Amino acid sequence: MEYLRYGEDGIRIVFGDKIDPAINKKVRRYYLYLKSLGLKEIVDIIPSFASCLIHFNSETTSFEKLASYLTEKESRISALDIPEPAVHEIPVVYGGEDGPDMEFVVSYTKLSEDEVIDLHTSTVYTVYTIGFMPGFPYLGSLDERLYVPRLETPRVKVPKGSVGLAQLQTGIYTYESPGGWQVIGKTEARLFDHTTEPYCLMKMGDRVRFIKA
Repeated sequence: MEYLRYGEDGIRIVFGDKIDPAINKKVRRYYLYLKSLGLKEIVDIIPSFASCLIHFNSETTSFEKLASYLTEKESRISALDIPEPAVHEIPVVYGGEDGPDMEFVVSYTKLSEDEVIDLHTSTVYTVYTIGFMPGFPYLGSLDERLYVPRLETPRVKVPKGSVGLAQLQTGIYTYESPGGWQVIGKTEARLFDHTTEPYCLMKMGDRVRFIKA
């Protein structure tokens, strides 16, 4: 692990330099370890694909003090009891009006629509991280046969529930928003609800399987 200063009140802990399941597991373990410490000096913890960002209270600690403390405690990380990830099944209506980019995906991959759907639903994906908007899951990894580029020009509005592809990832738009992923379908599943805890349906490390509705 590498501890890097991130602004005046941040520490970025880097575990690797690529999107990789093994690296992401280390990030998840370290994130849960940090949460278990309950340190009052830590304001927020933001995990990502290959790193973890700590926002600390600069009035009660410093980069040097907190980084030194965390380094000393690294040996305890492996002993942490990690909960099993939850598994979510997400029904999707593919193609047609709900999948405006399906035609492009079929053309680019040289697959039929049925083959695209079969490949997309045959993988159990890992939630690498949550970001971009509340509850948006970055899921991977896609079957390489489904690799497609992002849109050259992002859409101004992507409907809520849209399921998209981008390179070797797939994801779900939790709200209507601008976006550049290739949309192949739509789900009615609710991934984020600000009125009910825990608010976000999915967590880092969870597993996701898409089902043709």
